[in-house]
Amino acid sequence: MQHRTFPSVPGFSVSTLGFGAMRLPVLEGDLARIDEEAATDLVHDAIRAGVNYVDTAFVYHSGQSEAFLGRALCGRWRERVKLATKCPVWLVESAVDCERILEEQLRKLGRDRIDFYLFHALAKERWEKVKRLGLTGVLERARADGRIGHIGFSFHGPLGDFKSILDGYDWEFTQIQLNYLDQAFQAGLAGLRYAADRRVGVVVMEPLRGGALAAVPTEVKEALSRSGRSWSPAEWALRWAWDQPGVVTVLSGMGRPEQVAENTSAACAAGRLGPDDLACLENARVFYEARMAVPCTTCGYCQPCPNGVAIADVFNAFNAGRMFDEKGRASWRYRTFQLDNGSGADRCEECGDCEPRCPQHIPIAEMLATAHTYLTS
Repeated sequence: MQHRTFPSVPGFSVSTLGFGAMRLPVLEGDLARIDEEAATDLVHDAIRAGVNYVDTAFVYHSGQSEAFLGRALCGRWRERVKLATKCPVWLVESAVDCERILEEQLRKLGRDRIDFYLFHALAKERWEKVKRLGLTGVLERARADGRIGHIGFSFHGPLGDFKSILDGYDWEFTQIQLNYLDQAFQAGLAGLRYAADRRVGVVVMEPLRGGALAAVPTEVKEALSRSGRSWSPAEWALRWAWDQPGVVTVLSGMGRPEQVAENTSAACAAGRLGPDDLACLENARVFYEARMAVPCTTCGYCQPCPNGVAIADVFNAFNAGRMFDEKGRASWRYRTFQLDNGSGADRCEECGDCEPRCPQHIPIAEMLATAHTYLTS
């Protein structure tokens, strides 16, 4: 297994492949019922192959992921990995809440120390909440007394928010979504470079875009095969992420033994991509881009919407359904994260406030109506 270091975390060499504990095998399709025997085998197999970074969160698997890892990483496994977990900022209303949740996480994990601790899914509003409630001070005190090792944040929002958050605190690491398709999505490559220039280590999540870049259409397989490489689509995607300067480790939510075997093998063999390799990946990206329903780059200039519509998120769900032929999954995400939270396209009143601010000149109101019809029909 290859290893890299966080610029501001001396003395720890992290495996370039990390284990993401968000997509563990479950029983009868119930996310809260982790198949503990199968999941434990997966985690142990990954550690045996050299993985030494495991990422989870308070809310993963309906709150069961941390407790599972506390059991799976007991005994001799405990000292072989560094654990990362996250504070659910949306559930915190005071510094006392933050402290209480941290103590609960320590109990569930069966540890007296969490090695890497992140504020979960920050963007502008949640970062403002962190500052208003003084939550960085809570984490600093926990770091001083040894309950956490290093402070970071995971991010879901536009690039401008990412830069503001990164500049607003002395972070030790950050976690962003990045893959060869989403190079300009959220923080994207520009955010990666911004963090690297400031010596903030970057953990990459969603390198396979939730598995979509592993199960690819025939056209993408053909585009990738032109290099003569024998790599699977998943390995192509992982190798692209590892090839980006500034990336320290890449998380993969491995739910089956063959995924652990394939990904750990790729992590051991990965090297720099050549011009022909990059050309093949660019051809694959162009194929997907041509299937985009809306040319939205999620820059965020259209926000905030006076009616609360999460415009970029709606378009992202619409595009995902069309690009990957996954209407069912895209519809579920739309209903769960936009409609149920009151930020769906149904809130649009066609006021026109957003359209003059769109660099892509998208007829936003018209496309929101189209997206809503597609995602709810």
